[in-house]
Amino acid sequence: MDKARIPVKLHRRVCLIHTEDALLAEELLAHRKLAQDIVGRLADRVLLVRPGRVEAVVAELQRLGHTPQVLN
Repeated sequence: MDKARIPVKLHRRVCLIHTEDALLAEELLAHRKLAQDIVGRLADRVLLVRPGRVEAVVAELQRLGHTPQVLN
């Protein structure tokens, strides 16, 4: 059996936004102020936040009426 190797990059201490559904993730990406702090999309409901911008993202989500949970 031939085992294919998949290149993987491991990051420590990253901040992710995990939304309830893919539509909410789309809405967050469309929001101009939040989109500048989102580096990429890891899955349909998971967004990667730019390093050092966690507090700004949480504050903006709260301003928009969301109730984000921050886990350490």
